[in-house]
Order: sequence, then C-alpha cells, then structure tokens
Amino acid sequence: MTDPIADYLTRLRNAIHANHRVVEISSSKLKQNMTKILFEKGYILSYKFEEPSEGNPQGTIKIALKYHPVTKIPAIRTLTRVSKPGLRSYVHVEKLPRVINGLGIAIISTSKGLMTDKEARNENVGGEVLCYIY
Repeated sequence: MTDPIADYLTRLRNAIHANHRVVEISSSKLKQNMTKILFEKGYILSYKFEEPSEGNPQGTIKIALKYHPVTKIPAIRTLTRVSKPGLRSYVHVEKLPRVINGLGIAIISTSKGLMTDKEARNENVGGEVLCYIY
C-alpha cells in the first residue's frame, strides 16, 4: 500500500456509503490520531484500538460510525484527500484552508502533531494538509 491515509479515508467512505455501523482499519500512529480528531469533533460515535497479535502485527482500529437517529444521514458527508504522495500540499499559517467557511475541518500534519485547521491557527503553525472532512 503506497498511501495509508487514502486507504483509511476510502474505507471510511465505503462503510458510510454501505450504511455499515462499524468499520475495521489497520492501525498506525497517524491513523489513531486522525481517529481521535474525528471523535473529538463529533464525526464518529466511538472507536477502539486493538493491540497487535500474532495474526495481525499492526493492530486494528474499530470505528463506530455516527448516523442521525431519525433520518439515518451519516455525520460525515464528504472525505477528501488533499495532500498525496505524488503531490504534497504544504501551507503557511496565513494560508490555512477553511472548509465550508468553518463548518467542516481540515486535518493538518504540523510539527506539533496532527490537528485541525482551527487548532493550527490558534497554535500559529502551518503544515501539510492531509484531508478535508465535512
């Protein structure tokens, strides 16, 4: 696999389109941090990190997807990968993107770790724009 972040987003996107309740994704530190951000911002219901075992040396992340209780509309409408292995997208703090005028989030990889665009503005750091979520 050449792009684990794109794989992570695609698995989430496919599970949402298929109306699944839970999705399993192979684990890494970056994916765990992205999952924590999605949970803190209310885009997923819950998550669980499973430890590596003999059959699975990486471990897995189990994510419970969030849907509206009445209309069954998913909390995540769109997942868009911005920075790709072939074309990285770095931004300065003054050029940080605003997703749907602040209604969505952009996940930024900074020197202080993964954070949303709003947190990066508050910390006054730029970095690589990984994805847009709304």
